[in-house]
Amino acid sequence: MKVYRITLNKWSKDLKASGYPGRWNSKGIFVIYTSSSRALASLENVVHRTSEGLNSLFSVIVIDIPSQLQIKEINQSKLPRDWFEYDNYSNCQEIGDQWINEAKYPVLRVPSAIINKEYNFLINPNHKHFGKIKIKKVESFKFDPRIKT
Repeated sequence: MKVYRITLNKWSKDLKASGYPGRWNSKGIFVIYTSSSRALASLENVVHRTSEGLNSLFSVIVIDIPSQLQIKEINQSKLPRDWFEYDNYSNCQEIGDQWINEAKYPVLRVPSAIINKEYNFLINPNHKHFGKIKIKKVESFKFDPRIKT
């Protein structure tokens, strides 16, 4: 399966996690966020991008997750109705942190908070099978200038 990550060019050579907190991880919990499509990865950047803006300093990392790796799935119907609201980050972080700490699955499929019925894929860089997940290629990426942050 291919997944996509849009990042600044300087971070596009490796699969690394920053440890910054996100919807599905607490501060200090290292997770690599990817999306099921370039379009969703783009929207994720638009809603989360801050000081870098949307300039030409970005790349798309095309990542291959081998089919033999098991993926844990978070079913949206099992989440609270307002799970996607910012005030509920802690609920989602608890789920993601537990997934990381269990270390049973190298990948976690989570619903997108931006587009219903779309999915992001979180990768555990500390999982024993992380080395099987590979960068297939890196493509230059430029946000359309009509997109505003």
